[in-house]
Amino acid sequence: MTKVRFWIADHFVMIAAILVLLYLFLPVAYTFVFSFNNYKKSNISWNPEGSPTLAHWQNPCGPPGLCDSLVMSLQVGALSTIIATVFGSMIAFALVRHKFRGRAGANLLVFLPMSTPEIVMGASLLTIFVQGYYRVGLKLGFWTIVIAHIVFCISFVVTNVKARLQSLDPRLEEAAQDLFADPRSTFWRVTFPLVLPGISAAALLAFSLSFDDFIITNFVSGDASTFPKFVYVSYLRGIPAEANVVGFSMFVIAVGLTVAGQLISNGRKAA
Repeated sequence: MTKVRFWIADHFVMIAAILVLLYLFLPVAYTFVFSFNNYKKSNISWNPEGSPTLAHWQNPCGPPGLCDSLVMSLQVGALSTIIATVFGSMIAFALVRHKFRGRAGANLLVFLPMSTPEIVMGASLLTIFVQGYYRVGLKLGFWTIVIAHIVFCISFVVTNVKARLQSLDPRLEEAAQDLFADPRSTFWRVTFPLVLPGISAAALLAFSLSFDDFIITNFVSGDASTFPKFVYVSYLRGIPAEANVVGFSMFVIAVGLTVAGQLISNGRKAA
């Protein structure tokens, strides 16, 4: 008994980490298992008759509107990620590398979208779009979703890129300048490659936040439907198993991209 106690004490951190991971991945396991469910009206409970089945994997676009909503989520996520990453990286460079009046206030303002409750931000953006942009012909739909996603994604990009910039060794850039590199060459040959992993991580985070967002999107989307909104609406009449197929597939793709990025990063460090 004493040996067991000592073993548990020595491995407590590992045991706790495993339990936390199991708890976190439990919904993912549920999504995967119920993608093979031969459901009738609802996919919440397991139907032993005809289950498991591959029918939902063979035709994931079967339910009307599912793939249309997925395509819209991918388009919104890609566009908002590109814009948020470009402008967020520029803001991060400005806040870290330049001194200007109002810099402290700008650092504070960056965190406001991150700390504001989503329901408050969604309601505020809806008011802005209805009261302001309607006058110039912008209606609730694809572009209002993109604008809203840029608003909250850009803060996460700035935070991640700032952290990467602040961790850089300034002696590397000084060495490049000692070797007669001009500022432009120093940036593209030294600074940017070193910051690129942080920018890539920020872009992946922005895309995942955009793709996963429901609360803000529900306020500003109008009749347009993204994948999270499709799942929420489908819940009222029963989420189709095809939604589980799409959800688990996106999870696998995200994990694959993360692992590939880590392997590439480790390969560069080894080289």
